[in-house]
Amino acid sequence: MEFPDELYYDKQHNWARVEGNAVVQGMTDFGQRIAKEIVYVEIPPVGKAVTQGQTFMSMESGKWVGRIPALVSGKIVAVNEELEFEPTLINQSPFDQGWLVKIEMSDPAELNNLFRVDSPEFRAFIEEEAAKYKDLLG
Repeated sequence: MEFPDELYYDKQHNWARVEGNAVVQGMTDFGQRIAKEIVYVEIPPVGKAVTQGQTFMSMESGKWVGRIPALVSGKIVAVNEELEFEPTLINQSPFDQGWLVKIEMSDPAELNNLFRVDSPEFRAFIEEEAAKYKDLLG
């Protein structure tokens, strides 16, 4: 499983990549593996205000409905419209073509509430999750 160093993470298997005063948000490789094939993504509208930790969109796989929280507060400035027609991009390319939204941050300090890959707490969380989902991960 991949966890690129430059990204920020939460404990719901989402990532954030900082681009200037915005973050691009997506689902981690780990998250897409346990969700299995994504079949539907509810794409939020550009301009929607979001709050860190609050659900702002959802996605579905065959037996799972995921409510996706915003990793930062701010305003959605771009959405990955490709996901409407090809939601499996999240499975095929979770850190690149499968991105979800771009959020202009209202408070960049909120990034401190997220985890970096080298955080001992995040590493422990991933180890626990890997043990919990070992049958799904194969």
